Amino acid sequence: MAGPTAKITPVGDPIFKPPPPITGPMDWSELLKGPERDAYLALSRQFEKFGLGSLAGKIYEYVKQGYGADVISLLLQDTKEYKERFAGNELRKKAGLAVLNPGEYLAAEASYRQILENSGMPKGFYDSPADFVGWIGGDVSPTEIKTRVDLAMDAVNRTDPTYRGALHQMYGVSEGELAAYFLDRKRAEPIIKKQAAAASIGAAALRRGFAANVLDMESYAGLGISAQEAENAYARISDSFEGMMGLANRYGTGWTQREAEQEVFTPGAAKTIGSENAFEKAKRLKSQERAQFAGGRAATSQGLNAGYRRT
Repeated sequence: MAGPTAKITPVGDPIFKPPPPITGPMDWSELLKGPERDAYLALSRQFEKFGLGSLAGKIYEYVKQGYGADVISLLLQDTKEYKERFAGNELRKKAGLAVLNPGEYLAAEASYRQILENSGMPKGFYDSPADFVGWIGGDVSPTEIKTRVDLAMDAVNRTDPTYRGALHQMYGVSEGELAAYFLDRKRAEPIIKKQAAAASIGAAALRRGFAANVLDMESYAGLGISAQEAENAYARISDSFEGMMGLANRYGTGWTQREAEQEVFTPGAAKTIGSENAFEKAKRLKSQERAQFAGGRAATSQGLNAGYRRT
């Protein structure tokens, strides 16, 4: 007589319930129970504070293998993720300096960040862990950074106020952003180099009572025009601007700030089809005025001569 047989539940049977698919970050704690789960949670929360939540899977594996919390912490310090997060320590090792423990490292980062935020440094300028690697690796204390920031802000305060005004008017650049330039020129260059060059030209325009159009100022800065060249140019533009406006009006046209700038900055600019560039327009208006003046002078001369002959 055959013995009892085990019932095999087919996949299609309603009793069979496959595990739900993982649609989000894996919660490894759900796979653990009791002390193992407690150990996992404590370590994973600790490393999340370090910005290393990506190590959760490794923590789970080490807990499952029976390692204690201290051993797991040491093992994780050898991972690529840990070394990248605390890259300043790698530089310190090479320099023969003592390695900072995570608490000391995070405290140094927080101090740097607080000093820079309080001084008004722009977002994107020294506000992420990667930004502080060099300082930590070079054993630069928060006190030294505070001194550097104070010197940078002092440099800003001694900068020409019209220049600061141009930066603020054209870009909304705060004094903190300008201080970033003085604090670390190489690092700040991508942030405000173009703005700084254009603002120096804009400041020259503002000093002479003209507007500082962002696109125009950047265009002139792209030509390599220096601050002193801009000062000289706007002095010339200022001296002739009202006269050119009157002259243009007399001959049924207009004369704008942009045209005055282009006459000086880009005299060889290509003209559009069927029109003239600013330099050619100014030349034509002046030529018309000379011809008009010469004609008037000739008419006056003829009138005087005719009167003389009649006498």
